[in-house]
Amino acid sequence: MDVIRPITLDDLPQLLELCRQTGFGLTTLPVDEKLLKRRIKQSLRGFEKLSDDDPPIGESYLLVLEETRSKTICGTAGVAAKVGGFEPFYAYRIETTIHASEILNVRKEIRTLHLVEDHDGPCEIGSLFLSPAHRGGGNGRLLSLSRFLLMANYPAYFDPIVIAEMRGVVNGKDGHSPFWEAIGRHFFEIDYPKADYMSIVNKRFIADLMPKHPIYIPLLPPEAQAVIGEVHPDTRPAIRILQDEGFTFSGMVDIFEAGPVVRSRLVDIRAIRQSRRAEIEAILPGGATGPGDDTMGDDTQRDQSAGNDAPKMLVSNCTDDFRATLAAVIPGAAGKVKLSADAAAALKVEVGDTIRCVSLKPQTAAAGQMPYPDANIGFD
Repeated sequence: MDVIRPITLDDLPQLLELCRQTGFGLTTLPVDEKLLKRRIKQSLRGFEKLSDDDPPIGESYLLVLEETRSKTICGTAGVAAKVGGFEPFYAYRIETTIHASEILNVRKEIRTLHLVEDHDGPCEIGSLFLSPAHRGGGNGRLLSLSRFLLMANYPAYFDPIVIAEMRGVVNGKDGHSPFWEAIGRHFFEIDYPKADYMSIVNKRFIADLMPKHPIYIPLLPPEAQAVIGEVHPDTRPAIRILQDEGFTFSGMVDIFEAGPVVRSRLVDIRAIRQSRRAEIEAILPGGATGPGDDTMGDDTQRDQSAGNDAPKMLVSNCTDDFRATLAAVIPGAAGKVKLSADAAAALKVEVGDTIRCVSLKPQTAAAGQMPYPDANIGFD
C-alpha cells in the first residue's frame, strides 16, 4: 500500500537517489546531499510548528510517497506556506500593449516580459516528482492532491493565494533551455543547469544581474518565443491535475526557462473545498483488492474488501503526524464512516478518530455527494 507522509532524515539516501531521476528543470530537487539535508530539516521544523498559532512566515513542508511493504520512497511533493520575505519570489509577468500608427495604418499587439519581485507571498506548491517505475494506479494524483488535504487541515498556516511554477521546456540530457539561451545567458554568463542550481543556494544573484526593464518578446529568437508558457512533456500530467483542481494561468512565467505559473485561491481549490471530515465508526478486516488504472489516477478504482465495492478516495488523518492514502470510505451511521484495516494502519487512525477525504477527481453534484455532512474546515 502507498502512503504519503512527512519526510525524515532517514529518507535522505533514498531521496538523493530519487533526485537522480528528475533531470534538469526541477529546481527544488537538486542532486546535492547537503542541500537536500537542509531541505529535510526545514520540513521537520515546519511540521513542528503546525501546533503553533503564528501566521505563516515561509515554513516548508516536504512529503514523500512510501510503498509501505518495501519501505521504498517513490515520490515527493512540497509546499512553501508563504514565499517571499527572506528570499523574494521572482517571475516574468506577460503584458500586452498596443502600438498603432494611423499614417502607416498599422496596429500591433506587442507582448512584453516584466520582472516581478514579490516579498509577501504567495503559498507555493512544488517538488512534485514520481519515480517512473511507480507511475499509474492513481499515485500521481494521490501525491499531488495530498498537499491540499494538509492545507485543508491547517488553512491558517498557508497564504490565501496558492501558485505552482510548472517545469518549462528544458532538454533533460544536457539541460539546454531555449529561453535561457535567449535572455539569461547574456546577463549571467553561466549555463542553465548552473543558474538553476544557484537559485536554490542563494537567489541574491538574480537581484544583482536580472534585467529590470521590459523585454520585448518579438525580439527574441523564434525558438525562445515558442516555449514561453509551455510545460516540459513530463509535466503535462501534473498541470492537468492542477487544472482539474481549479488552477489557471497567472499570466506569469519562470524567469529561467519560461514555464507557466498557475494560481488559485486556497478556498477555491477543488480538493480543499469539497473535502469533508468524518469520525471513524468501524475498521473492517482486510484491504483494497481492486486494481488501479494506468494513468495519473482515476476515482473509478474500487475497494472490494469486507464485501464492499466502494470507490477509492483520497483520505488523510487530521493530526500533526500527517498521513494520506487512497482508500474506500464506506458510509456508516449518523454521518460516520468505515475504513479497511490496511487503510487505518497506513493513516495511523483508530475507531473514534477523525479523517478527511475527497474524491480523486471533480464530480457533478449528484455523483459527488458525500455520505456524511459538510464539515467546517476553518474558512470564512
